[in-house]
Amino acid sequence: MKVGCVVAPLKTTTGKSCFSTLFRFEEMQEIVKNFTVVHIDAPGQEESAAIYPAGYQYASMDQISEMLPAVLQFFNFRTVIGVGVGAGAYILSRFALSNPESVEGLVLINVDTNSRGWMDWAAQKLSNLTSSLTDQLLTHLFSQQELSANTDLIQTHRERIAKAPNQQNIELFWKSYLGRRDLSLDRNNTFKCPVMLVVGDQAPYEEAAVECNSKLDPTSTSFLKMADAGGMPQLTQPSKLTEAFKYFIQGMGYMASSCMTRLSRSRTTSLSSSYSLEGSRSRSRTLSQGSQGGQGPPSPSHTMEVSC
Repeated sequence: MKVGCVVAPLKTTTGKSCFSTLFRFEEMQEIVKNFTVVHIDAPGQEESAAIYPAGYQYASMDQISEMLPAVLQFFNFRTVIGVGVGAGAYILSRFALSNPESVEGLVLINVDTNSRGWMDWAAQKLSNLTSSLTDQLLTHLFSQQELSANTDLIQTHRERIAKAPNQQNIELFWKSYLGRRDLSLDRNNTFKCPVMLVVGDQAPYEEAAVECNSKLDPTSTSFLKMADAGGMPQLTQPSKLTEAFKYFIQGMGYMASSCMTRLSRSRTTSLSSSYSLEGSRSRSRTLSQGSQGGQGPPSPSHTMEVSC
């Protein structure tokens, strides 16, 4: 019997592959068998998608987030736990702010809730002139160290993006993400649900994730900075992320009997959620906080996942 969480990846530039490693991981199967996993395509990003004509006005990030209530209604989902990466994390953040009653929890990987500043805008203009779309996306997804090493993971993503038949659609989505609005998060305008922020050390969006953490409610936010994870921790460190995800959903009252192996034995710095800007105190609760003894699982929910 399903506990009721639906993981719905919104496939974007890297498609379903962005989460396939994580959700096929052996230790993740305990979660998968208790929760329903649903994959969602961003407009025009699905396999065999028709190519948009020249001059097509692609949806903004806000407009894409406004499409999600229709998805929940179609599947008859009352609430979801959202899991998103990059642009997907931003879309889910916007959705959660606008529809707090529909979101039970958020797992945001490499999230940047800010709009681009003038320096970023100028740098992107230069990048458009000097770099291919493939190179721009790889720089968005991976750290400079990973790109320099040119690992198999980099080569696989380079080939996938370069040979994608819907490159024009991917570029439209990329430009839409670059034009995102600032979410204007602060302690008075924040998420109404538990949040787990995840970022790899030296990832392109490490500073943005740290800044986001500083704006959220520390009593309901967990911050996971993963060592040796690079730009895509869900691909490079699936075991650690799976264990952290188990702790997160346990804290929400699900899977109370789940066996915690790795984290329960060793609470390493890389898997603590005590990182703070000042270094003097934690800005978020630890990932080991779980459900209280004797609590049963809440009413069935569903999970949504968005990736870039």
